[in-house]
Amino acid sequence: MRTLLHLSDLHFGRVDADLLDPLRDTAQEIAPDLVVVSGDLTQRAKCHEFVAARAFLDSLPFPQIVVPGNHDVPLYDVLARFFRGLGRYRKYITADLAPFWTGDGIAVLGVNTARALTIKDGRVSWSQIEGIKARMCGLGDEVIKVLVTHHPFDLPEGSHHKKLVGRAREALVALDGCGIDMILSGHLHVTHTGHSAERLNVGGHSTLIVQAGTATSTRGRGEMNSFNVVRISRQRAEVEQRVWDPETRKFETNARQAFERSAHGWVRPHRGHSTQERRGTSSGASSR
Repeated sequence: MRTLLHLSDLHFGRVDADLLDPLRDTAQEIAPDLVVVSGDLTQRAKCHEFVAARAFLDSLPFPQIVVPGNHDVPLYDVLARFFRGLGRYRKYITADLAPFWTGDGIAVLGVNTARALTIKDGRVSWSQIEGIKARMCGLGDEVIKVLVTHHPFDLPEGSHHKKLVGRAREALVALDGCGIDMILSGHLHVTHTGHSAERLNVGGHSTLIVQAGTATSTRGRGEMNSFNVVRISRQRAEVEQRVWDPETRKFETNARQAFERSAHGWVRPHRGHSTQERRGTSSGASSR
C-alpha cells in the first residue's frame, strides 16, 4: 500500500507552536511515500508567514504536493489581492499551481481552488477540469488517481456550511470516466471521510472524499488539531485520523476507516467486515 500524509490548514501566523516539533517527529516516523498539504499555509498571506511555512515544509519528508488555500491570497492588501493574488505563495512555496507526482502505481495532482474575487469560497474552472482530464484520464485503470484541493467536494452530514467548491458536481460528472479514486481537501477545519456515492449521485463511479482538520492552527473550530494518514492500494484504502492529545503531547490515532474497491468504485465494507475504529471523539460529521 502507498502511504500519504495529509496535512491541511497550517495557518502560520496563528499556529500552536507546541505542535510543530511533535508533528515533524510523527511525520518522520510515518515515513510517507508523499506528503500532501491541502492549502491555507498562512493566516493572512504575509511574507513572514510564508517564510515560516516554507521552513516547516522543508522540515517534513519529501516528496510533497502542496496547493494554496483562500488564506494564501492577501485579504486586506487590496492591490496585492487583485493584481498579485498568489504572488507571495508562488515566491515562497511553489510557482507550480498544478503540481503532479507519480510513483509505483499512483498519480497525485494538485488543483488550485483559491480565487481573489471571493473571501473564503473556492472554484474549479472549466479549463482546470479539462486539465485534470488531460492529465489523469489517459492513465491506465491500474493507476490509483488522487486529486488535492483546498475547498471540499462534499460536506459532513449536518454541517452548517452550505457551499462546496464551485462546480463540484459538474467536475465530478465530467471526471466520472477518469476513475478518480480519491479527493483530499481541507478548508472547514473538520475531519470527514466518505465516498461520493453516499450523497452525490453524479454517475457510475464512487470517489473517496477525504477532508482533513487543521494540523497546527489555534482556530480548531471545535475539534482538536489533527491530520490524516491515507494508505491505499488498488483494492483497499484506509484513512487514519491522528489527533493531538494534550496529555501525551503526541498525535494519537483516533479513528480508522476502511474502504474496498467495487465494480463502481469505492464503498464501505459490508456490515460485519468493517474495520472502522474510534478512540474518543468521532472523525465523522461535526460543525465548524
